[in-house]
Amino acid sequence: MSLQWMKRRAVARCAIAALLIGLALLAGLAVVSTQTAARSAAQVAQREQVSQHWGSAYRKISTEYETLTDYLADTGEADADILAATIGSAAADVRWIMDHAGSDDAARARALLNTYDGYSYTLRNLVDTDRAADLARMRADADQAARSAGNLRQQASDNADRNDQEISSLLNTSQTRSKGLLRAVEIMSAIDLVLVLACAFVLLTYQNSTERQAAENRYRASHDGLTGIANRELLTERIREEIDAADRTGEGVGFFLLDLNRFKEVNDTLGHHAGDLLLQEVARRLATTVRKDSLVARLGGDEFAVLLPEVASAEDLIAIGDRLLIAINGTADLDGYAVDVSASIGAALYPQSSTTPAELLQHADVAMYAAKRGHLGVSYYDPAADEHSFERLSVVGELRRAIEVGELELHYQPKVRMSDGRLSGVESLVRWRHPTRGLLFPDKFVDAAEQSGLMPALTDAVLTAALDQHRRWREDGFSVPIAVNVGAGCLLDTGLPARIARMLERFGTTAADLTIEITESAMIADPARATAVLTELRALGLKLSIDDFGTGYSSMSYLQTMPLTELKIDRQFTTKLTTTPSGRAIIGAIIELAHALELVVVVEGVEDEQTYAIARDLGCEIAQGYLMSRPLPAADLLAWASTSAPT
Repeated sequence: MSLQWMKRRAVARCAIAALLIGLALLAGLAVVSTQTAARSAAQVAQREQVSQHWGSAYRKISTEYETLTDYLADTGEADADILAATIGSAAADVRWIMDHAGSDDAARARALLNTYDGYSYTLRNLVDTDRAADLARMRADADQAARSAGNLRQQASDNADRNDQEISSLLNTSQTRSKGLLRAVEIMSAIDLVLVLACAFVLLTYQNSTERQAAENRYRASHDGLTGIANRELLTERIREEIDAADRTGEGVGFFLLDLNRFKEVNDTLGHHAGDLLLQEVARRLATTVRKDSLVARLGGDEFAVLLPEVASAEDLIAIGDRLLIAINGTADLDGYAVDVSASIGAALYPQSSTTPAELLQHADVAMYAAKRGHLGVSYYDPAADEHSFERLSVVGELRRAIEVGELELHYQPKVRMSDGRLSGVESLVRWRHPTRGLLFPDKFVDAAEQSGLMPALTDAVLTAALDQHRRWREDGFSVPIAVNVGAGCLLDTGLPARIARMLERFGTTAADLTIEITESAMIADPARATAVLTELRALGLKLSIDDFGTGYSSMSYLQTMPLTELKIDRQFTTKLTTTPSGRAIIGAIIELAHALELVVVVEGVEDEQTYAIARDLGCEIAQGYLMSRPLPAADLLAWASTSAPT
């Protein structure tokens, strides 16, 4: 039979309540028994007093009678005095009974007293009668006194006997009640004993359950719920313990920080369930690869850590990291989907590279970022990269806050039609008005945003600000198409088209007035998904531009499969238009390719009239660069448009 019900708190409370009720009943029985015994004792004591007074009355009446007998037998003066002294001696006892006894005894005492008063009167007459003068009267009074004395003695004796019988009856009744109460006490004591044992059993069971629950809670508090390996709290505790042990033994403590590559793609493509399966598989591979005295932990998301005691050197640590990487890398089956798994590992060693637990974590994070950035697999902490890495960590935290509080601002660079110099649109370029470092350009924070997963939030913030400004311009009578750069990772976000559609509706912007600029790296990462997202964006009516064309490694076939409307030539080719024949030939070929695909060509980095003229002659439709204008704040752009390039 299952004892699960006994583990419930309510059962323990009921057991305690039942025990308390049993003890209360037992205490109540004890009180009742004590009170009953006290009442019985009081009743018996009262009866005994009454009986004593009946007995005393009987003895005094008998004494009076005996004295009367002696008086009648002897005519001496002394006998008369003795008889006179005894007359009425029993009256005090009879009156006490009348005052203190119950109603029955009082009534009998009253009746006896009436008779006794007559008897006493007769005795006094006898004492006062002259024997010689009135002998006949004396004999008559003596006979009357003798009869009264006998009657009084009988009444007193009967009352005393009756009272003794009542005392016996009271004692019997008290004994019977005492036996009943004693039996009840015995039964209640037995019940209480059972309740005590049951309560003890339930409480012990509940205590064991509580202790097990506490142990489970401690385990859950120190282990990751998804993978079952240690969490950050347990890892931090173990790091301190291992460093303390290393200080005593002189051994080193190795530490790995590990991050999965392209984990977000798995979540976005196959769903969070597949992502969870991948995390569980990686945790299993790590746990089965390291030594038993090592600790594998999940810090959150797709970030893992491995703590290794007794590591002698950095070379040994790197060798262990390589084995871990081999164990992790490879294909994982996620509910029928084969997914390639790879990771970047940062390594740090106490006390060689790190001298405190905090430094061990920080240095491993620096090394992991270096491994991810350089595609190194395993990277040991390099102090030379530390300053940059801490700056990156600082930038990520500050950028997150900057997005939330609105420290970002947009500048707008004009794009002009090369045929007539008229303004054809503007490109939105984000700037960060840092509270202490001043105005920061994208190269100071965009890479950190991409690496930390902040790019979607940054992109949404830029789109919102650009469309809000576009609405303000329209309200001021200034209508111009606007372009916004979207990071490569955002094109793998299938929710992006729906969010942009909501933004267009919110700000009342026509879809044709918005151009989304992408880079070649977006197509390289996942062409199929990027194409699907771009197709949805194009279906909304947006224009799509490929930015910095020619700087990546994309296949020309992507230009045919993706629904693009515009191609932008990177400035590194533009600068060669006037310096090398090959530069002009390359740009000419790009323009011909774009026109063959019915794409509008924008040339970037136009800084002089000669470059402008050559690009126009080669067939470029739109120019962008410092020759026309630097990126301007929104208010300055209006002033520029009214004087330099009227629409």
